[in-house]
Amino acid sequence: MQSDLDYIKEQLNRLEERMLKELDSRKEFIHSLHPEQQDSARNLIHYLALRNEDIRELQDLLHVYGLSSLASSESHIHRQLQAISERLGHTYKEEEIDICSFPFSKLKMGEKSRLLFGQKKETYIPYVMVTFDSGFANDYAMIKNLLQNGMNVARINCAHDDEATWSKMINQLKKACTATGLDCKIYMDLAGPKIRTNLLGKGKNKGRVKIHEGQLVWLAETRGDFEKGEVIISPNEEGIIPMLKKGDRVFIDDGLIRCVVEKIKKDRVGIRVIRISSSKGQIKAEKGINFPDTTLQISSLTEFDKKCLPFICENADLIGYSFVKSKEDIRQLRAELKKLGDNYPNLILKIETPDAVNNLPSLLLEGMKERALGLMIARGDLAVEIGFERMGEIQEEILWICEAAHIPVVWATQVLESLHKVGMATRSEITDAGHAALAECVMINKGEYTIEVMETLRDIVQRASTHRIKKRFTFRTLKIAERFFNSESKSL
Repeated sequence: MQSDLDYIKEQLNRLEERMLKELDSRKEFIHSLHPEQQDSARNLIHYLALRNEDIRELQDLLHVYGLSSLASSESHIHRQLQAISERLGHTYKEEEIDICSFPFSKLKMGEKSRLLFGQKKETYIPYVMVTFDSGFANDYAMIKNLLQNGMNVARINCAHDDEATWSKMINQLKKACTATGLDCKIYMDLAGPKIRTNLLGKGKNKGRVKIHEGQLVWLAETRGDFEKGEVIISPNEEGIIPMLKKGDRVFIDDGLIRCVVEKIKKDRVGIRVIRISSSKGQIKAEKGINFPDTTLQISSLTEFDKKCLPFICENADLIGYSFVKSKEDIRQLRAELKKLGDNYPNLILKIETPDAVNNLPSLLLEGMKERALGLMIARGDLAVEIGFERMGEIQEEILWICEAAHIPVVWATQVLESLHKVGMATRSEITDAGHAALAECVMINKGEYTIEVMETLRDIVQRASTHRIKKRFTFRTLKIAERFFNSESKSL
């Protein structure tokens, strides 16, 4: 037993030294962040230092001896480690004790969430963000109904409609807020460089072309000297084709059509169709096309995005940065926003590419130069890019790191999608919706049954919140146990 405890003490001491060393080497950078973000940034560095090691053996021993295993302590990791050491007899000087305790981190996350999303009555459920449809511009009654059913944030996607329509939506929302006395933040998504298909050869006039598995399809920017009948796809962004290399995967229509680069020529690339998950087996114009293995040298901030910024700065509380990949992308957007003044909307980083996942810590730290920062897990594009089989793991990792940085998260895309579209949820969607309790805000897409989705989501999350707070499971009275001791056990 003593040897186990000595090992635990030794490992805790080593881990703490590693945390402090990594933080000390970044002191100057931490001081460059917004003052209200600096404690959070320190905790993030501590957490990343810990997660740079495999401590599973140590965690098992901690659990055996009735000590915290450091799990579910992302938001206050150094102080949690110190608390374990104290239980084992270590004494810290007052100035050595980390300020970032569990109560402190909980308070910090609450403050940051309110800065972004405002006040809400029901503290046990996440904020609710609702995507506005074009029809909302003339549907005051619907917007009022959404407010009364718990909408905290209205989302307007700048990839659709125009400034005139956006203005009508915003005016209807403000009118409904005044009538109900309820507050609602306005979130506007930059469109970003969404890459879509254009058909140059066969199927061009119809806007679609049939294909089959095993077929060779061409990517090219111009019609060129292709033979008649060949399928030619032109991405709407120039310069992509020279970046591709043999073996790179190419996904079309949200991954329904999966291809791999097989041939590379001077002005074209041949991709082999590996799998078609759609019964129709066709490529349509204006469908999304993804290159998950290719680092695309395309700016996350498009010229169209820049044209939208004045309207967004004048009307929105929050701005969503689509397809952000690096800290340089954040600096570029910040520079454009500062041209319009210092009082610009709070930033929400949309994580939807492998590059964004890989660069997540540096993205957060760059964003923490702002007083308020949020992050959206855009699960639709992200799942296509990284693969559906990895989605569960990756979204958990994003949540952990954001919890360590005290950055509020928006859980987005396909939340109760079947219920939204046809009025009936699937079993897997109900389970998925339960995970929404792990985030600070849940985004609901547009659909026919938005109110029903909001009611169902509230019920699911309310029940989940009585069993756990974020990743930490809590023990309320369990009805199964109560029934056992009140009735069944008497017959044993």
